[in-house]
Amino acid sequence: MENYVILKAKMAKESSSEIAKMDTNSKNLMLLKMSEGLENSLDIIIEENKKDVFKAKEKGFSSALIDRLTLNEKRIKEMANGLRKIAQLDDPIGKTVSAWTRPNGLQIQQVRVPLGVIGIIYEARPNVTSDAAGLCIKSGNAVILKGGSEAINSNKIIVDVLRQSLEKNGFNKEFIQFIDVTDREAVKMLMKLNEYIDVLIPRGGEGLIKFVVENSTVPVIETGVGNCHIYVDSSADFEMAENIIINAKVQRPGVCNAAESLLVNEDIASEFLPVICKKLIDMGVEVRGCEKTRQIINDVIQATEEDFKTEFLDLIISVKVVEGIDEAIKHINRYGTKHSESIITKDYFNANKFLREVDAAAVYANASTRFTDGFEFGFGAEIGISTQKMHARGPMGLEALTSVKYVVYGEGQIRE
Repeated sequence: MENYVILKAKMAKESSSEIAKMDTNSKNLMLLKMSEGLENSLDIIIEENKKDVFKAKEKGFSSALIDRLTLNEKRIKEMANGLRKIAQLDDPIGKTVSAWTRPNGLQIQQVRVPLGVIGIIYEARPNVTSDAAGLCIKSGNAVILKGGSEAINSNKIIVDVLRQSLEKNGFNKEFIQFIDVTDREAVKMLMKLNEYIDVLIPRGGEGLIKFVVENSTVPVIETGVGNCHIYVDSSADFEMAENIIINAKVQRPGVCNAAESLLVNEDIASEFLPVICKKLIDMGVEVRGCEKTRQIINDVIQATEEDFKTEFLDLIISVKVVEGIDEAIKHINRYGTKHSESIITKDYFNANKFLREVDAAAVYANASTRFTDGFEFGFGAEIGISTQKMHARGPMGLEALTSVKYVVYGEGQIRE
């Protein structure tokens, strides 16, 4: 096991210097060939994915998690299209971020460079495999992919297709590495390979992210557990609020930018809550409410302290009646995971107060939290959604996968 993981890391490290030097046209061609490979392999990818879905159903996975795991023709074509969109994006590598000249005549430039070797540890969503590979290639990085056991067959065939697409077209397939063992020991080993890996990005549930953050000696970019809130202010348009809440909770409940908690201003709670809760319940959502909520709607489940902390990733939502915007902000900053938060209001002052004071990677006024996504933000795809404040925050596109170096031009200057 140890030799296997180290070998993969070594191959990624050796190839990283090659891809770092590649020009934009070559990287774009690789992405287009990878995209073609996915579309030409629809049937075999779907067959392998069915094995994972069958096992997930046998193990009693929730319908939301099975949805995240499932691939079909439409989703595979979206993966392929995602690679094409990445090819259309500006190449960040070699761009001058800033430049200046010192009084002694030294010309200094800050230039974007690849990070080197990026390790991605992720769960459930096999589309991450192609998105991550595509973004790393466009940003001049080699990548080591370690997907979860629940998607092992899907991830393995996707990587095989991507690597074969590179090799058939004269490119180095070693730019993309895949750890195809499901033993957690492989993750533990990756976390200690500072010699070969420049950064690790965990994508998945709270347990995985916490485990990597607490145990890795390789630098980690912490991505998003999403306990996301929607606060309905006293001046909110009810129809707008209903549409946004339904979208944020129901469209895809198993994703990190889905709403998990609803906060409602007490001035409108008796009028608004019966309507929205009925709609949610009719759509299969389990509503867990605070005491004030249950006084208005007595057939909802009692919410616990733990419910307000929980990323359900399912058709469940916690509901709390709050006195006003200050209590809403206080609640979100206490229980939120700094991912995505939204206010529904007609009050310009309250909207700006919320956007200014809520501590999260993405804050919204009158829009669904479901937009926190690399594709929706115009990044083509994303490597993850960072909830930390160092290096990168929010949906991580190409620039988040780069560092900088200082390029200094002189004419014989020496320091006195």
